[in-house]
Order: sequence, then C-alpha cells, then structure tokens
Amino acid sequence: MSGSAPDARYWVGFNIVRGIGPARLRALLDYFGDLERAWYASPEELRDAGLDRRSLENLLSVRAVLDLEREMKRIAAAGARVLTWDHPDYPRLLREIPDPPPVLYVKGELKKEDEWAVAMVGTRRASVYGREVARRLASALAQNGITVVSGLARGIDVEAHRAALQAGGRTIAVLGCGVDRVYPPEHRKLAAEITSHGALVSDYPIGTPPEGPNFPPRNRIISGLSLGVIIVEAGARSGALITAEYAAEQGREVFAVPGSILSDCYAGTNALIRDGARIVLGVEDVLEELNLTMVAEKAEARQVLPSNETEAMLLSHLSTEPLHVDELQRQIGLPIAQVTSTLALMELKGMVRQVGGMKYVVAREPGPMYKA
Repeated sequence: MSGSAPDARYWVGFNIVRGIGPARLRALLDYFGDLERAWYASPEELRDAGLDRRSLENLLSVRAVLDLEREMKRIAAAGARVLTWDHPDYPRLLREIPDPPPVLYVKGELKKEDEWAVAMVGTRRASVYGREVARRLASALAQNGITVVSGLARGIDVEAHRAALQAGGRTIAVLGCGVDRVYPPEHRKLAAEITSHGALVSDYPIGTPPEGPNFPPRNRIISGLSLGVIIVEAGARSGALITAEYAAEQGREVFAVPGSILSDCYAGTNALIRDGARIVLGVEDVLEELNLTMVAEKAEARQVLPSNETEAMLLSHLSTEPLHVDELQRQIGLPIAQVTSTLALMELKGMVRQVGGMKYVVAREPGPMYKA
C-alpha cells in the first residue's frame, strides 16, 4: 500500500475540528473543490459554504494553533498513516456505508483480502461459554481465510483477536481512541501483534484518549469493514447491540449465537435471533450465508487471473438485476463458450454470482469515492 496522499494534512486538519463530520466536509469539498482552499478560506467564504457559527468558530480556533506539518510528523512518528475518501487504499466496504469516516488512521496494513471480513463482538464480561465460542468461531474464520474484525475490548473482542492470530489469520482492531493509545492498556502486546498481522484502525486523531462517548460511534466502522457481524454474547443493554444496529442500517448480515433463556447474559443475543438475526450454531452458518466457503480459492484466482477486456465487458452489462447468460451473450456479441467460461472464472474471483437458472448478478456493486 502506498503512503498518505500529499494533501492528507488538510483532511487531518478538518478531522481535528469538532463539528465538521462527513456531511459538512462533503459540503466544503463541493463548494471549494479541494480541502486546501477550504482550509485557507475566509470566514465569509466558509459561511457561504454552509458552516454554522459553532463549526466556524471551532475551525478558526484550531486553524490558528494547529501546525499541519507537525501533525503529520506526529502521525508518522506513531507508525501510522492516513487514508481519506479519495485514497485508493481506503477500504471499499467501508466506503459503501452512509457517511463513511473521511479520515482513517491506520497502524499496520490493510490488504485487498480484508474485503473478506467478518466482525465479532460481544460483552466485556464474557462467560466461559462466550469466550470458548468466540475462540472457536474466530479460529475457524481465520482458517478459512476470513479477516476477523473487532474492537480490542476485554471479553469477547480480545478472544476473537487472539484466536484469529493463533490460527495464523488476519485481524483488524477498531479503536475508540487514537491508534497511538491502546485501550485497555493490558492489550498493548496484543495490539503490537495485530499490527504485524492486520491493522489498528481509528477515525480519531492521534493522541485522542479512550473516553466513553468515543466507543459507540466507532462501532459503525467495525460493521462497515465487514460483510457480516456476529454477536457472540450480549445482555439486553450490551454495547455490542449497537454494532448490530449499525450493521442492519448498512445492509450487512447480523448473526447471533444463542444462549440460555435463564441467563441475562444472553438476553441481547436471544432477542436478536427472535427479531430476525441469523442463528449461529457453527462457522458453516456464517460462511454459507455470506458466500465465503471458497475464499482461499477466490483469493488465489484474484491474484493469478488478471482482469481482461471480456471481464470488463461482462461487468458493464451486469447489475444487481439477474440477467440470463443467453441475453448477456446476445448483448456483448461474443461466443457463448467464451462468455460462460469467463463468468465461471469471475464467480471464483468473487466478482459475479449465479442466482439460479443460468442468471448472473454482480457480487457487489463498486462504491463511489464517497456518497452524495
């Protein structure tokens, strides 16, 4: 992966300003064309661009004292890099969610295969049962080539990260603080291991302390980086249920592990199952539902078989609406044998999906740099 973009410092600057989130940043981009012009704009221009009084005051006060070059050096000194909406390495799955975070601080490395990711979260006060389930599921996911995403918290999260690493897999930890501040502190060694076999990720600036209000919003990134979310163990008021809510809003699959109806520890997960979450009795339930049963083969095919003109033509005619292979062949005018063989390879690479009756759809529509 390449380094931070040349103008990343302006993205970082706006990210530090309280009150300027994805919507206001998008408005500034639309008005000024780029964030460098917006950063140096006059108060009058910023008001014309739509900034309210409080956001404008916050921006002017930060702008007066913040040395952008020094901030970028602090980020580099922490061993982190910056990914923004317009950076080619910004995670594709996360880019697809409503109002994705404009700036990500990454310590470690995000890879293309991390698009095959499943999140696993649960209570910090995990039972012996919950911990064992988390270990088994995370280990099995990792052994099947799936990246495990969680929040580095005590309980279920830490079991998921450790099991994925012990199985030789990749894992991503999304933090509710700066990536230079590991919380809880006893997980520092684990965090170092994660940076070697995955990444620490946060949308909070370097140096941000682990304050309580930071953690619920970061859950949208946990679910946003994943194809689905498994809630292993959660009470009726568990913070893990916030991740399930974000996943549902983002169109991601929600899974839950059942537990005893006599224990409050499982009230949240059992309620999720009652309300329509997919029940998890083994890793096969997750792999089959998310079409992840051949990830290793797909990864190899993606690496060995580069895109070509035929693939590009087929993708340009496919959408989320099923299209029969005969109609597809008629539209692009290539021999049917070439069309079917290319589609078979594209399905192995995870680009298209057969939905029955020789009808095909794109496996996932490519997301824009950011949504309008």
